[in-house]
Amino acid sequence: MKLVLATQNPNKVKEIQAVLPSTWSVTTALEAGITEELPETGDTLDANAREKAAFLQEYTGGFALSDDSGLEVDALDGAPGVYSARYGGPEKDDALNRAALLRAMDGQTQRSARFRTVMAWATPTGMTTYEGVVEGTLLTAERGTGGFGYDALFVPIDGDGRTFAEMSVDEKKAMSHRSRALRAWMEDLRS
Repeated sequence: MKLVLATQNPNKVKEIQAVLPSTWSVTTALEAGITEELPETGDTLDANAREKAAFLQEYTGGFALSDDSGLEVDALDGAPGVYSARYGGPEKDDALNRAALLRAMDGQTQRSARFRTVMAWATPTGMTTYEGVVEGTLLTAERGTGGFGYDALFVPIDGDGRTFAEMSVDEKKAMSHRSRALRAWMEDLRS
């Protein structure tokens, strides 16, 4: 089955492809010929996921899957949250985002945070959302070279003390917020 994701982010495609059965082919909206920028005007992860899925479903007339993910830091009242991709500036640069987060957290002793993904599945007859959350702790310095986004700063509580950036793709896949939302979607499809 061919699945077009409402994203231009190749890292999301890789992560989603990794948890889907091998019979599925995942591409970005751009690879499917959609050159318009996907809308993200919501002020919540849920609103952005729904907006992107509705846009893609209307554009293709078929089925659309989108997600919006963010890092929610308790000491920052949930920031960067929906603005995670642009926390360090409009460039959507992972290194700038991590640097901005480290500056914002300088001197903070409360380091609890969570990665949250909201996935929206739009069909010609409606829309359903799925959520995945991973609780964790933020480090004071980056550790690891894998992953993307804030992975080098985030240690999941359910893990073994390593950051997401220190894990293999398979290890991260077993516990990531996006994988949890995707598994909930897949379970719903099977029922």
